[in-house]
Amino acid sequence: MKYKYEIHMHTYESSACGKTHARDYIRPLIEKGYDGIIITDHFFRGNTRPDRNLPWPEYIDEYCRGYEEAKDEGDKLGFKVFFGWEECFRPDEYLVYGLDKDWLKSHPEMTTWDHKTYYEQIRKAGGCVVGAHPFRERGYVTQVNLHPFQCDAMEACNFGNPPWQDVLAYNFCRDRGILMTSGTDMHDVSVLESTPCGMLFDEPLTCIGDFVNCILTGKGFTPMIPDDRRELTPQISNTLPMFLYDENNVGRSVEMKDLFIL
Repeated sequence: MKYKYEIHMHTYESSACGKTHARDYIRPLIEKGYDGIIITDHFFRGNTRPDRNLPWPEYIDEYCRGYEEAKDEGDKLGFKVFFGWEECFRPDEYLVYGLDKDWLKSHPEMTTWDHKTYYEQIRKAGGCVVGAHPFRERGYVTQVNLHPFQCDAMEACNFGNPPWQDVLAYNFCRDRGILMTSGTDMHDVSVLESTPCGMLFDEPLTCIGDFVNCILTGKGFTPMIPDDRRELTPQISNTLPMFLYDENNVGRSVEMKDLFIL
């Protein structure tokens, strides 16, 4: 038996782009066979809903509303709801897991951290970092920034992407032995009618620490990645400039021929 979890999703309460209220996700997810979720609303440097001019502790209280309301509803229905967030470095984004509201309140300086500092601090505190939709091209994205050394895994399947962007992510991760995850990037509960994304775990997750342990050990889970988001062909190519960063967070310009053999 496998246990299915959604690990990348947004609520109306905390993400400016969220369309579904936190509580309204729970019953449909149960009906679709999910065993739990991780709420990952857009944080301070991203498309967040709370007012950034609030004092930091008040901002964090407002930011956590989506998760807290989803968890309250989940607790009533016996459904697991865990906390995470999505950090934005304009334009590349990262999913953070394993830390909590108190940790956020105690680190207002995190809004100034670069990728390397951010990753080191999250790991030091016992969390993990996953690169979100690494090859995404959208109106707000000016270039593709790849940081394989500043995360523990990368999202090889994101149902908010067209398939070709996930094909690039899947092959980038596969060729380099980078751990892969899969998520819906759900902003609206209606996507449950069409998405096959998510993560399958060998054992039920009892806390967010269980998820972090799976990611850091690379064991006990399988990302759900459809076949049409795996095969790399000569017709698949990105259009934005790409930069690949090393372990010291130093980037260099790269082209498709530098990353993939077509």
